[in-house]
Amino acid sequence: MKTKTLVVVVAVALMLVFPATEGFVAEWHEFVQPVSTYGNINWSQGIITAVGIGSPPEKYYGKPQARPMALRAAQLVAYRNLLEVISGVRIDSTTVVRDSMVESDLIRSQVSGMVKGTQVVKKEYLSDGTVEVTLAMSLRGGFSQLILPTDIQQMPEIKTISPAPPITAQEPMTPMPTASVYTGLVVDAHGIDARPAMSPKIFDENGQEVYGSGYVSREYAVQQGMTGYAKDLATAQANPRVTNEPLTVKGLRTEGPGKSNLVISNADAAKIRGASENLSFLKKCRVVIVLD
Repeated sequence: MKTKTLVVVVAVALMLVFPATEGFVAEWHEFVQPVSTYGNINWSQGIITAVGIGSPPEKYYGKPQARPMALRAAQLVAYRNLLEVISGVRIDSTTVVRDSMVESDLIRSQVSGMVKGTQVVKKEYLSDGTVEVTLAMSLRGGFSQLILPTDIQQMPEIKTISPAPPITAQEPMTPMPTASVYTGLVVDAHGIDARPAMSPKIFDENGQEVYGSGYVSREYAVQQGMTGYAKDLATAQANPRVTNEPLTVKGLRTEGPGKSNLVISNADAAKIRGASENLSFLKKCRVVIVLD
């Protein structure tokens, strides 16, 4: 009986932390970054949400026009809040979306246009006459195409390299050990204060890049993001993104001011580089990072 009561209490607590909206539910194992009191970034689903509250002018209280005017006011506030949340989305370890909007009028106008076309996922009419509106916008698709660094290019099909046949000799040669082939990569970044980004990089201890913009094909990065994010290791390892044989490695530390670039051991980096087939899962962005 006590166990059932505890389960109910935990479930209710999770609902309060991550309230459901129409078409959008944040799960406990997903990495959700709150932004002030009016929005958040769900890095696991690749969705940004923002809330706006509006009320009608006082002279319209109790009149038929009150509700639509309050709804319109709430939407305007939600659009403004959503733009503020989006502006703070980290692109890589040194850049956020706001930086790109300052540098390019085209990016600024296109981001603003995307915000204005954002889907309303929840409307709530409150007893005091105010209206609360929730907007949700995807980090994927058109937004990623616009924001991701230009050095992420479309990649051709990766050709695997078969080992050369042994040279015939009098004495039989000892076969070389076969390198392991993996279907994805899970990086456990617990305890190193790592932060999410749209375009993170992974390095070995010598500073050599193991995963980053030069390894992925733009079509995959746009469609599903360069990496997935989760809050616990088991969820990450079971994620369909990394399929059935992922390599799990430990993040040693972060690099860069945004703390989104990760360093793994040289031994783990060698496992990834050991087989040319592993380049295929890197190209397809089959990487999940576990954050606190």
